[in-house]
Amino acid sequence: MNKTFKKPPWYNGGFYFTTLEGSLRTPFLIRWPNHIPAGSVTNEIVHITDVMPTLADVAGYKVPTDRKIDGVNQMPLFLGETTTSAREGFPVYNGDNMFAYKWRNFKSHYYKHESMFDKPVKHNFPRIHDLLRDQKELYGISGGNGTTGAQNLTWILPAVTKQVLKFQATLKDEPPIILGTPEPYTPKK
Repeated sequence: MNKTFKKPPWYNGGFYFTTLEGSLRTPFLIRWPNHIPAGSVTNEIVHITDVMPTLADVAGYKVPTDRKIDGVNQMPLFLGETTTSAREGFPVYNGDNMFAYKWRNFKSHYYKHESMFDKPVKHNFPRIHDLLRDQKELYGISGGNGTTGAQNLTWILPAVTKQVLKFQATLKDEPPIILGTPEPYTPKK
């Protein structure tokens, strides 16, 4: 079997088990009459980990305080009380490795991995995409010949790196739970 991924004509910029937008960006619909404005639409970042703290808030529960919770309460965004997400970005993992980091409208890729059938290849230098100009993540921020129009945004790498280091510090404070850890899990003090 040929393991090299060939982009079909209908390729939209990513499949499941990759860090491309076609894998990460999914529709999320909420209907709550008299609470969430009907017909409202946003392109703000909401992560799957935000669902638990958001629903906990709606149900009147508090999230645990004895451990770090990755999600944030997005109810103000959903209710239309704010137009911005409570999060600016998130790490994108494949297994135990951070393959990318999405921050605002930018994504920094640390591995090339266009299909779950491809072997991931670590970039020598992060490849940064402006997702407003390059939704399929084809060119990178220095795509040459002005293909993305974002060649002068050299400030992005330090900004994203700051977010990555901040996230990695949380992993030192509270290491990830090892796969197979029995429930109920009690964090170390």
